[in-house]
Amino acid sequence: MRSGAAITVKRRGRTRDPHTLSLVRTKDLPTRWGLGLVAGLLAVLVAAALPGAAGAAVRNYWITAEPVTWNAVPNELDAIHGTRFLPSQTVFPTVTYRRYTKGWKRPLPDNRESGTGHIPGPLIKARVGDTVRVHFKNLDRLRNEAHSMHFHGFHYAPSSDGAYVPGFSSRGGRVLPGQRFVYTLHADRGSQGVWPYHDHSTSMEESIGGGMYGAISIVGRHERRADREFVVVFAPFATFQTVNARAFVGNTPVFQSRVGETVQWDVLAMGSEHHTFHVHGHKWLDPSGVPTDTKTLGPAESFRVRWRENAPGTWLYHCHVEAHMAQGMIGLYRVRR
Repeated sequence: MRSGAAITVKRRGRTRDPHTLSLVRTKDLPTRWGLGLVAGLLAVLVAAALPGAAGAAVRNYWITAEPVTWNAVPNELDAIHGTRFLPSQTVFPTVTYRRYTKGWKRPLPDNRESGTGHIPGPLIKARVGDTVRVHFKNLDRLRNEAHSMHFHGFHYAPSSDGAYVPGFSSRGGRVLPGQRFVYTLHADRGSQGVWPYHDHSTSMEESIGGGMYGAISIVGRHERRADREFVVVFAPFATFQTVNARAFVGNTPVFQSRVGETVQWDVLAMGSEHHTFHVHGHKWLDPSGVPTDTKTLGPAESFRVRWRENAPGTWLYHCHVEAHMAQGMIGLYRVRR
């Protein structure tokens, strides 16, 4: 969790908040339009004093934890090395996050940005200044365990932390099967970027190992979203190293874009290992302005990179830890003209 720090400025020996309003005296303005102008000025000043207030939205997400049968290698093949697998080696029951319509009435289509379905969970999108309410319901009929949702990047009260601490947690830290909870989150100035969310209940380790995690994408107040957004989660699943819980080319997501489009990669790592993200034929600028084509991240770390696409062709993306790549952490990126 990261919250914005208060900013103060010194003025004539006194400390004052830079958002303090200075009112215009109406007697200094022509009477015919003085009140209207004052009202207009006040509206502008209030918008400036409360960043994100103008145009901010309340966004609601309805999400469940529910069982699914997951196949990490649907085509039963490591195409690069020619290794074949049996369904008994690749198919497992697990519990994942799934997005629904209001009131959990109907499941929504699979996550377009991740390209795989239930793992990772639904991409939660917001803009700086927004309030996000996540309505969570535990439908775990497989393990019948408590679950929760813990969110990085947002500002929230302790009651919406989603982590279980005996004697301190709210019900949101341990939502029992059949129960529900609403997490209230705020995207402040420090929230811009890409962040993970995951189970942080008493079943945290097993749940994350089974794919109970997802991504949060928060853009700036006036930032334009990319034409294409891709979610990549590096994490182990069963005996494989996976991209979005799928292993090997032909099973991992095939991301697609066109020349001229802006693309954004939301890259996250879950589990207990470090990974290095790399896309063939492409590079980007790091925060200091230096060109790079690889970036390392550890458990629960995340970042985003953007570029305007100008390289048509079919390219590999993968973790550059060679052992992880050999165990399945590799996929295809296709750019059309």
